[in-house]
Amino acid sequence: MEAGGLHRAGPTVDTMTEVEVVQLLVSASHRFAGRPADGPSAGPDDEPVREVRVRAGLGLVGDRYFGRPAHRDAAVTLMSEENLPRDINASAGLRETRRNILLRGVDVDSLVGSTIVLDTGAGPVAFAVNRPARPCAWMDVTVGPGAQRALRAKGGVRCTPLSDGVLSVGRATFAVVEAPPVPARETSRDTRDVTA
Repeated sequence: MEAGGLHRAGPTVDTMTEVEVVQLLVSASHRFAGRPADGPSAGPDDEPVREVRVRAGLGLVGDRYFGRPAHRDAAVTLMSEENLPRDINASAGLRETRRNILLRGVDVDSLVGSTIVLDTGAGPVAFAVNRPARPCAWMDVTVGPGAQRALRAKGGVRCTPLSDGVLSVGRATFAVVEAPPVPARETSRDTRDVTA
């Protein structure tokens, strides 16, 4: 475990790690439309949920990106609670960041390129972690001034669900079943011994 209580990506993990699903969000509408200065469109108060149904290749049932071909590789977004800029907004969560799953105890931003499994008790749900969920200018409006910068490289990840299942708020287990690729070390073109 690294500083801040986050588990970093590494070799393939054979055991499940205890984590917590802090919040879940399913939003039927896209609330960030137009200019951030105009503020987000009004959304229903029932977006935060206690349980979500996940469908392989489609996303979260009822969410705005469910089954949309343009978003299949990014249908579900995960974020680490430890990366929320609490110094900017102590109560910031999924309604402000528009991510779907907020986890405590794992650094999801380090997992791009991996396959992960999350189990809240109803059976494991696998996700392909495809790319970072980069923070946009809306973060400075919904979270607070400076949030977009504070969330760079910490804005969560965009995933494709690989299996059907149910996830709920509370204790969970988490595993990396296929580790992200390790970047090749940069090699020098000049291999001569310059100390001689």
